[in-house]
Amino acid sequence: MMSLRTLARAAPRAISRASSVQTVSRAASSNLLKSTRTTAFLRPQQASAFSTTVFRRAAAESETDEELSSKLASEIEFEEDVKDNEPQPASIKDFLDNGPFEIKDIPGKEEVVLTRNFGNEKITVTFSIADLQTFDQEGMYDDDAALSDEDVRSPEQQSSRDSAAEAEEDDLNDAAEEASVPCRLNIVVEKANNGALAIEAIAQDGAIVVENLFYYKDAKLAHAASAEASHDAQDVYPGPPFGSLDEDLQILMERYLEERGITQALAVFVPDYMDMKEQKEYLAWLNNVKGFIDA
Repeated sequence: MMSLRTLARAAPRAISRASSVQTVSRAASSNLLKSTRTTAFLRPQQASAFSTTVFRRAAAESETDEELSSKLASEIEFEEDVKDNEPQPASIKDFLDNGPFEIKDIPGKEEVVLTRNFGNEKITVTFSIADLQTFDQEGMYDDDAALSDEDVRSPEQQSSRDSAAEAEEDDLNDAAEEASVPCRLNIVVEKANNGALAIEAIAQDGAIVVENLFYYKDAKLAHAASAEASHDAQDVYPGPPFGSLDEDLQILMERYLEERGITQALAVFVPDYMDMKEQKEYLAWLNNVKGFIDA
């Protein structure tokens, strides 16, 4: 599910953007008229022997730093409150305590890696919080595209637009319940000296949907950790789309993955963990930026 926190961040910005465009348009017209009236009365002045421009600029920069630091502190306080009021989902604790996977989550990195051994196989599942950012921005780009073509409207048109913005804000809570983030999973099942299977799947709505299945004789190509490996992997025959395979073959392949821990529990865990990690990384980012500004 798309978190209420994410929607809360985006909503004020989207709504304010809608109203600010009109303000900017009106202000630009007004400033143009003022400039036209006053230009004729301007007279060149002799340059002063001593200028305070540098000092005024330094003072302005100092004021901006203080204002920015204060705003960052406000955002940090908001995120801390959200963290304190949103307990960790039970799915995360249950999966980490009772599941077969070990987790590798490096602070400051987008990717999260799950690993386990199954017989003579090594299984790796990788997902990234970048999917959350992509999911959020898709809707925002649509709003920006609409605003970019906007021109001066009549009061009646503006009133209608404001009403629509208010209705959109009222629908945010419903959207939070309905929106489900599709989380991409890169699954690798490898055997020593026997290559690897690479599976591209989506975790969404408590289910895992397999999209593509690849086989690589060289297991390194399945991970594609380097540019060279990624290039070589592109030359390998990918096989047909998973959905076009014989239905019984699809069912057996899904059962094969379930036996290795690619289950409904994983499908529930991944979105919840992504949301928790994104909040943690965002809070750390805010603190880092504030620390830099204040230094």
